[in-house]
Amino acid sequence: MTSQQGNHTMNATNGKNLQVQYLGRQPYRPVWEYQRRLQQLRIAGEIPDTLLLLEHDPVYTIGKNGTDANVIASETFLRTRGIEVVEVDRGGDVTYHGPGQLVGYPIFDLHQHQKSISFYMRHLEQVFIDALQSWGIDAGRKEKLTGVWVHDEKIVALGVRISRWVTMHGFAFNLNPELEHYLGIIPCGITQYGVTSLAKLLGKQVDMAEARSRVIDSFQKVFGFSQIKIENEDSNEFK
Repeated sequence: MTSQQGNHTMNATNGKNLQVQYLGRQPYRPVWEYQRRLQQLRIAGEIPDTLLLLEHDPVYTIGKNGTDANVIASETFLRTRGIEVVEVDRGGDVTYHGPGQLVGYPIFDLHQHQKSISFYMRHLEQVFIDALQSWGIDAGRKEKLTGVWVHDEKIVALGVRISRWVTMHGFAFNLNPELEHYLGIIPCGITQYGVTSLAKLLGKQVDMAEARSRVIDSFQKVFGFSQIKIENEDSNEFK
């Protein structure tokens, strides 16, 4: 990876800079509020493009296009597994976040990339298609469906919100999640396809730090960042 950790940065050549913050494991709602604050700071030009990487406590989130009818878990299922249900302001339907997933929230100003939602979504997908290739996994897209797929199973879910061309929300990449937790929802309202994880495909647990490194490297290449700054590595503190 061409980025460096801590307060060291690469020499910029084109001025497209990315700040990465690793937040450890966090409940959903405080990070959602943190995204909102960062989005306003990015709109005001007070921070560079920022990527939050973390794991969440178990949660089902229902997007603006979703319905709680796609949460089919019983109260007992939710309670015994400690799963929260939250209605959120991103696009998309119902999805799951939990330990063993690499969740990411890009706070990107698309004025610096391309003012196009389809451009952004296809580039997000490409980040993971390329990253998965580094594990020898042949992943791709499905027509009229967002996300990244391995055959008929989704491995990366996407859902975003864009205000004044600045993004928030983002992706959930299944590394080592508890796939049983997906039994409580109809993921993204899609009944004909399933979900998978990198651990299931590889037949072994995936190192989270290694996965973060590969995803950051892929973000740099796909979005053309020249400078990467990584903060809060192995820390769960954020303001």
